[in-house]
Amino acid sequence: MITAYAPAFGSLLLLGGKVSDLVGRKRTFVAGLLGFAGASAAAGAAPSFGVLIAARAVQGLFAAVLAPAALSIVATTLTDARERARAFAVYGAVGGSGAAVGLILGGAVTAALSWRWTMYVNLAIAIPAAIAAGRLLVNVRPPERPRLDLAGTVVATSGLFALVYGFASAEREGWGAAITVGALAYGSLAALGFVALERRVAAPLLPLRVPADRNRGGAFLALTCAASATFSSFLLLSYYMQGALGFSAIECGLAFLPMASALMLTSMGIASRLLPRLGPRVLVPGGLALAAAGLTYLTGIDVSPGYAVSALPGMVVIAAGFGLAVPSAMATATRGVAPAQAGVASAMVNACQQVGGSLGVSLLSTIFATAASAFVPAPGTPARQAETAAALHGYVTAFRWSAVIVAAGALAAALLLEGRRRPAPEPAEEPGVAVTEAG
Repeated sequence: MITAYAPAFGSLLLLGGKVSDLVGRKRTFVAGLLGFAGASAAAGAAPSFGVLIAARAVQGLFAAVLAPAALSIVATTLTDARERARAFAVYGAVGGSGAAVGLILGGAVTAALSWRWTMYVNLAIAIPAAIAAGRLLVNVRPPERPRLDLAGTVVATSGLFALVYGFASAEREGWGAAITVGALAYGSLAALGFVALERRVAAPLLPLRVPADRNRGGAFLALTCAASATFSSFLLLSYYMQGALGFSAIECGLAFLPMASALMLTSMGIASRLLPRLGPRVLVPGGLALAAAGLTYLTGIDVSPGYAVSALPGMVVIAAGFGLAVPSAMATATRGVAPAQAGVASAMVNACQQVGGSLGVSLLSTIFATAASAFVPAPGTPARQAETAAALHGYVTAFRWSAVIVAAGALAAALLLEGRRRPAPEPAEEPGVAVTEAG
């Protein structure tokens, strides 16, 4: 179910961002919403597992169209520093808290109705959003549409697919499996080939000056590290709550609410106000360092103190750190990009999160499993207690490495990101003036 969606979404993000730049963000956004709604309806009504998997892949395809368009609309609509910071704070808070809310709603809907309604519920969100977008947004497209970089598209799409699939395969089959090694090797070679191609074409899929800028490069790296910890932390904490503490699926979802609340409060109440004053060099590394401290707290996780002592304080600190870092990194990654390239820049933001999340889940799940299987309980320990102790040892080891990854991201961001400067004017559309189509 997950593997059918993730590679389709991750591999097509750059293409989806380019389509947004060529066709117009309003059209792409509405098409992505309606396509995602249709795929969700097909998944909910699927008569067989094969149809369900195919519908999930189509969901990923339209999500790859939708996500860059949504982010680039925010990036190009607001140019005032304070409004921009506030908008990205809301965007980051909604995205980050959505996972926690989804755990609660998904468990409740499945228990009360059936799993099919976890798909149908998307229609109640996507269709009204598409209607509102059709009435409120204005489509903006470039006056000249350059030819699509077909070679770069093929290499980038296949390379991203290989990376995401390889990381997913590593979680299931192991890092030494032939499919894992082959997929990751191809993905790495494709990345090198993509850079070589983009240097030579007249209209590249991803102009290299977009990621080469030190501020954007630092922001992309920070988002990758944050995503690796976010996805894996949700997974490991869910295992801990349901496996070690005996929480139900709904109780587990409710346990994530303080984390979602802290993320929303920090991003919307603090980051949006401090970013225009302090700049990303303070908020992004500082937020990542705070998140690393929260992950370090979770290395003391245990059963006897329970959720309120072992997990909750660390979860709140992690959320506060990411609430400072992620919206600030998003705003930095898309600032100063020509409007004609806002879609691919936004796609890079989503690609970093997708690849980082896939890497984090596969890497830290492997670390968890390896540490748990290598744990040697004390002689005479009952089997149930030995199993719980081994799992806790795995959680502690995985959270320790997750803290190291995020701390390394904080250091890299501190070195790459520049201090606060007077905001530069947004670059003009290239070439000429953009064409606006109302309605």
